[in-house]
Amino acid sequence: MRWRGSAACPSHTEGDDPHHRASSPDTNPSTRNGIQEKQEHMRVTHEAPLAPMTTLGIGGPAAVLFELFDPADFPEFVTLADASPGEPVCLGEGSNVVVSDAGCEGAVLRMSTKGLRMTGSTSDGRVLVEVQAGHLLGDLVDTTIAEGLTGMEMLVGIPGTTGATPVQNVGAYGQETADCLVQVTAWDWKLRRMVTLDAAACGLGHRTSVFKHSRRWTLLTLVFALRRSELSAPVTYRTVAAVLDVPVGSSVPLDEAAQAVLTVRRSKGMVLGCSGTDDRSVGSVFLSPEISPAQADSLRARHAPVNHFPDGSIRVSASWLIRQAGFELGTPVVTGVRLSSLHYTLVADEGATAAGFTRAIELVRQEVLRRTGVRLTSELDFL
Repeated sequence: MRWRGSAACPSHTEGDDPHHRASSPDTNPSTRNGIQEKQEHMRVTHEAPLAPMTTLGIGGPAAVLFELFDPADFPEFVTLADASPGEPVCLGEGSNVVVSDAGCEGAVLRMSTKGLRMTGSTSDGRVLVEVQAGHLLGDLVDTTIAEGLTGMEMLVGIPGTTGATPVQNVGAYGQETADCLVQVTAWDWKLRRMVTLDAAACGLGHRTSVFKHSRRWTLLTLVFALRRSELSAPVTYRTVAAVLDVPVGSSVPLDEAAQAVLTVRRSKGMVLGCSGTDDRSVGSVFLSPEISPAQADSLRARHAPVNHFPDGSIRVSASWLIRQAGFELGTPVVTGVRLSSLHYTLVADEGATAAGFTRAIELVRQEVLRRTGVRLTSELDFL
């Protein structure tokens, strides 16, 4: 089956994506200082601003930015990246990163490959879907719902590329990448060759994997296994069930489940562009921290939302901890950084810097530890 939306014949134009700020690809190949070099299928920009390519909108430039549209050109990127200092950094849609105010000295690869295809089925009847790493997760979820495939409908509204999903085992409202990932194909910078890793080798845990905080691998394609069904997975979150007006544990039509999740996410400002005031966001800044059984008993006595997770850990809501530490919605933390007006997470305003955002994270962590005895961990990637 042919790739759907394949990047080999991209329909992308500069006006399609507000994050693209580079010049026309007809620019003289030798020009520097923010002007692209002409490449067939691959754009190369020197001193490229990275802030517009992140949802926080902060950070300095990349010494050289490569934007890959055609997977066949990846070997050329490997050759070109060898001329840059350090290991290359891979950037998708920038929805979970804080870029240093100084920018990145090494090569930055923006993965813009697109396309997916059904490649067969598993022994238990699940449909195998192979997806390019640069394919938007939102577009993949929409396609699976339209095709009557269940397994990803609760991930609706999460920004970013599909290639980013295994990095921190992206999940929400009862579903996560580990539930349906079969394998990934990646370039291994240590071994200097293409490798295929099955889901077990990816080390998927609660918002983590072997890829998290590592530059060893660049993910290129992913394969998911999804079940054909007109109905969603059981709705396990009370807030989603309440929107649907069904008991917890019910299954509903796929599109209805997705719309209910979007309603809940929008109410918390967790859909980009939905709030008008809190859009410079990375979603949840902090992981729900793992706690001991003794801590769990103590926190339950304080009516904290304590839950058992699929990886066997016991965790408490980071939002609850931040609220208990005395932070109120909309509260400024440092110049340009405040609590969201809708959810207990940090957002950026005018005047925000990467240094300021990092300082705000540390201030929240310190106060939560002082007031609750629980240590928060940021789930963001710092470039």
